[in-house]
Amino acid sequence: MKNITTAFLLLILFSGCQQKTNTILSDSANQFDKTIKVYTTAHHTNLKLTLTDSILFEDFQQPLETESSISVNPRNQFQSFLGIGAALTDASAETFYKLPKAQQEKLLEAYFSQEKGIGYTLARTIIHSCDFSSASYTYVDEGDAELKTFNIDHDKQFRIPFTKKAIAAAGGKLTMYASPWSPPAFMKTNNNMLQGGKLKPEYYQAWANYFVKFINAYEKEGIPIWGLSIQNEPMATQRWESCIYTAEEERDFLKNNLGPTLEKEGLGAKKIIVWDHNRDLIYQRANVILNDPEAAKYVWGIGFHWYEDWKDGVPMFDNVRKVHEAYPDKNLIFTEGTNEKYDLNRIKEEDPKLAERYGKSMINDFNNGTVGWTDWNILLDETGGPNHVGNLCFAPVHGNTKTGELTFTNSYYYLGHFSKFIRPGAKRISSGSSSNKLLTTAFINEDGSMAIVVMNQSDDAVSYSLTLDLKTAQVKTPPHAIQTIIIKPAQ
Repeated sequence: MKNITTAFLLLILFSGCQQKTNTILSDSANQFDKTIKVYTTAHHTNLKLTLTDSILFEDFQQPLETESSISVNPRNQFQSFLGIGAALTDASAETFYKLPKAQQEKLLEAYFSQEKGIGYTLARTIIHSCDFSSASYTYVDEGDAELKTFNIDHDKQFRIPFTKKAIAAAGGKLTMYASPWSPPAFMKTNNNMLQGGKLKPEYYQAWANYFVKFINAYEKEGIPIWGLSIQNEPMATQRWESCIYTAEEERDFLKNNLGPTLEKEGLGAKKIIVWDHNRDLIYQRANVILNDPEAAKYVWGIGFHWYEDWKDGVPMFDNVRKVHEAYPDKNLIFTEGTNEKYDLNRIKEEDPKLAERYGKSMINDFNNGTVGWTDWNILLDETGGPNHVGNLCFAPVHGNTKTGELTFTNSYYYLGHFSKFIRPGAKRISSGSSSNKLLTTAFINEDGSMAIVVMNQSDDAVSYSLTLDLKTAQVKTPPHAIQTIIIKPAQ
């Protein structure tokens, strides 16, 4: 009878259904291949998502307090994974089309092929212009509150064809959501798309209608829109496109205008993301919106960024956890992050802080309940632009529009340590580190494979033990490195 039960559990594990990630009931290490593969990226080395080790699980070894160890428990499962990706901005699209065709194909494969690249499955787009556009623009003539002049012709030159190529490179599907930076100037209190201002109450409905027009126009072009956020950074007055909403204003626009309008127009299945700003005020914003049942019923999740949320030099990851604990029925999604103030020397010198900001944020955000993670510009040029207000930033990949060359920074590879190996539908599983030098998170995919990410943020090489139930393996990481450990189901 025992053999029959074991065989039945293994059959479920490979059945191709979601239940296979829940079969780890006892002695889980025995259900996995004893050989584990380790992929490594390390600063100041040639290791870039490189297979560096193929090592074995052996009998359990109790780690000493003086040793570094990682422990994984796949019995404890948490949120389902949505995906990882980046924003397909005007700046990215314009840079893309300034590159030679061979480099364009190389970029698409590098980002969207799981086998040859890092397998992005998530993307964000913009609703008319943002700072990473060559100029400000909207889809209507100034003063057209009835939206009779609405058209997306501007986007058909670069952004729409670029987005279609990205979708094709991803195998025909990208989970795409859209965000506005500002309503048209005539709808705002400052009569300007830039410098903050607020949406005038008399234009709430017209602005809700604008979202509908955008979704329908993009979907007519063959670009499905999975969801949208209400406003990018609604508490930031920027020198570029921006618009201010208090928590109460965002709540009321959602429940009185945007939510009902999407439902009325047959778009009620679109996912609505609120906040879309930094971790610092995420808990306050969530409380105001989600404590109102008439607003909360429209909310799929809460989006957040990583800017301006540091307290005493430490990112406010706890605020993400607090929202997850308070509203476990809502999703958390990281909607934007980039390293600011572009400096080519930091890329040439492989400044670890650039890539490690990604690794640290992703590990902590996932461990605090986040389901998806979206980088900012997927591609920028050799200046960190184009950007119509000079807000030049880093991207994981830069395309030199003069030489036609692509530069893949370590940030690209750090992102790939997650996106290549953790696939949509995966479940986060319990993992922990005994060392402050090592950060870790872990997932089990729908095919039963486990992906364990370990980041060494120290100046030292670190040897550590990896324990899965009653099995232990010995691993070593270089300094300032990230590793993904892949454990496949036993055959």
